[in-house]
Amino acid sequence: MSSILQAARDEFLSFGYIAANMDRISKAAKVTKQTVYRYFPSKAELFKSTLSYMGEHSHISYYEYLDLNDTEEALEKFALGFIKAHLTDEHIETYRLLLSECRNEPSIVSYFFEQGPDETKNKLTGFFTNKLKIDTPSTSINLWTAMLLSYRNRAMLNKDRPSKKTIEEHVKECNRWLLGSI
Repeated sequence: MSSILQAARDEFLSFGYIAANMDRISKAAKVTKQTVYRYFPSKAELFKSTLSYMGEHSHISYYEYLDLNDTEEALEKFALGFIKAHLTDEHIETYRLLLSECRNEPSIVSYFFEQGPDETKNKLTGFFTNKLKIDTPSTSINLWTAMLLSYRNRAMLNKDRPSKKTIEEHVKECNRWLLGSI
């Protein structure tokens, strides 16, 4: 099944959701089209599973840092991992796909949010509520993560990506703002 998901990943990122072709996916996975449909009864189900597969195989983890006892260290390590994950080529290409096709296929955005952003928001809500003692953290989470993701916009336009040092300085400033605002 991983060969199907890898082939689907390549297909979606190369051709987009709408133009993705099950024949090309099955050929690349070296299985029959019927086999693809046996595991994934629709393109939507295959896309959802592909997004999940991509998240599980990204090799960039940052949620576990929220469990650290030191709140500032937890925020810093989470933020560094969060930015790194969102600046990968795979994430940038996925985000471009969503932006270019969401008008004609709005459901793909929901599939994406189910796989990552909603989970991130839930985990951060727990952290902000329990560790930072913010009763209604939604606005703080939205502002902080938007600041963290500010370099993604340049990456989306094929501009230079920030250096490790620049990212570290950026995280410190974002966290200084967050901690100073509560």
